[in-house]
Amino acid sequence: MSDARLSVFKTYKLYVGGKFPRSESGRVYEVTDTKGTWLANAPLSSRKDARDAVVAARKAFGGWSGATAYNRGQVLYRVAEMLEGRRDQFVREVAAAEGLSKSKAAEQVDATIDRWVWYAGWTDKIAQVTGGGNPVAGPFFNLSSPEPTGVVAVLAPQESSFLGLVSVVAPVIATGNTAVVVASERSPLPALSLAEVLATSDVPGGVVNILSGRTAEIAAPLAAHQDVNAIDLAGADAELAKELEIAAADNLKRVLRPQPVDDWTATPGIERMTAFLETKTVWHPTGSLGASGSSY
Repeated sequence: MSDARLSVFKTYKLYVGGKFPRSESGRVYEVTDTKGTWLANAPLSSRKDARDAVVAARKAFGGWSGATAYNRGQVLYRVAEMLEGRRDQFVREVAAAEGLSKSKAAEQVDATIDRWVWYAGWTDKIAQVTGGGNPVAGPFFNLSSPEPTGVVAVLAPQESSFLGLVSVVAPVIATGNTAVVVASERSPLPALSLAEVLATSDVPGGVVNILSGRTAEIAAPLAAHQDVNAIDLAGADAELAKELEIAAADNLKRVLRPQPVDDWTATPGIERMTAFLETKTVWHPTGSLGASGSSY
């Protein structure tokens, strides 16, 4: 009996609503490494795929935003645990996608897992930083608290296929939003593999939806979609970003403009979390204690 065997090539698919559909269009495109060597065929998403992803994200928003911040932190930490378990796979994929040595790719993957843990730790702390009690003239409590914006379209960075991806996706969902993610056009495979981790973790289906294909083609219907509340243009060039910002203005989407990042490993701060939070302020009468009119 011959020892020769055929390799089992991986079929990459989209991730929408907790499931792995092929593109509605049936299209794929070739993904190559930095030397032009074929790696895989990735789904070439259509406008219909983008609309389906928005529907899934909206359906998941109520449950995810209504979960306690502590619970969201537990769920995100579980994702980090599973990423750690599949570390070797992601090292291979990032090395191929970005033309890195194995040691450099390992550094990127380790930083990515640490970044996910970092945002998991922020879920139940961001309200303490961005909310609080406000002093007012009168017998009232005046309390401000952050709330998620809603469905956020995220254009993942083109050059950082895994660390950059997680750095823009994790803050969106950590704060209770749901996401429709457009993976790096040139290097989508780490993003599509991340979908497999999300699907087998505790993240509810629809909280993160991942599409691959032509960034401009997928982003256009997302920017114009009336049920998308915000958009992160991290992966758009200047010309595309301008077009998408104009389209996003139609329903007053929040827009995070592209910001050059020299080093994705640097501590990110909280800006990407606060970009997709809205502040709710509640007034409540304090009441009075006794005839003296003193209040608490």
